[in-house]
Amino acid sequence: MLSYRHAFHAGNYADVMKHVVLTALLRYMTRKDSPLCFVDTHAGAGGYDLQSDYALKNEESNLGIGKLWYVKDSPEPIAAYLELIRQFNDGDQLLRYPGSPWIGAQLLRAQDRLMLCELHGSDYPLLQQTFKRDRRVHCFAEDGYRFSKGLLPPAERRGLILIDPSYELDGEYETVMATLVALHRRFSTGIYAVWYPILDDRRTALLRQCVDKAAIRDVLNLELTIADREIHPGMYGCGMIVVNPPWTLREEMKLALPWLASALGQCNSSGFRIEQWVAE
Repeated sequence: MLSYRHAFHAGNYADVMKHVVLTALLRYMTRKDSPLCFVDTHAGAGGYDLQSDYALKNEESNLGIGKLWYVKDSPEPIAAYLELIRQFNDGDQLLRYPGSPWIGAQLLRAQDRLMLCELHGSDYPLLQQTFKRDRRVHCFAEDGYRFSKGLLPPAERRGLILIDPSYELDGEYETVMATLVALHRRFSTGIYAVWYPILDDRRTALLRQCVDKAAIRDVLNLELTIADREIHPGMYGCGMIVVNPPWTLREEMKLALPWLASALGQCNSSGFRIEQWVAE
């Protein structure tokens, strides 16, 4: 895990999908005046230079945000997300890409809090530097799986918890689901968003089995596939498991995901899936 640097992947299609969902969730949650808490278990550096050696090595952003940068007409959930990316760049050129913490900080209000966990020795100082003047933000050089349990339930009694690890460790799928179950026991009314890569049917099925076995209700699964797995070995799509999704999310994703599949797809078999894994 500590060898992983998200800078290699910043702005790729997986980031786009994840941040479209995150934007939709936070925009819904901030409709109410009451405060809320955003917990990010794997926060990263907070923002990324797309001209860095890391980003240019594989140029993954070219297949993600790079395809959308000049789009003028898109569904409302996509347009709201793109407006944030343009704010982060503060100009006509796509030079930088924000992490989930920055998106959260832009959408949350003065009465809200952000709790950010990042264990990587290089990324944590960058995260701290990004938010050093923002009193709403608290950064922790801690293992997000373990430390996030002590952050729940939040004093605000309203919260969004993002679980977005690298999935590079053996058994990490099981760790992710065990963490989700443990956090949900402490704070059952929170909204949870769990990102995962789509590598093969077996691993996705494992996540589904873990959800089915857990005492968790109201689970929506969202998936985006952009490549043919027979031609492109490795990650050919990504998904997000959302626990306690807002009632608006399904309809927003019915607009956003087919549009993303068309805009970012690399083959005729690109597509999307919206499934209620567990009923309310």
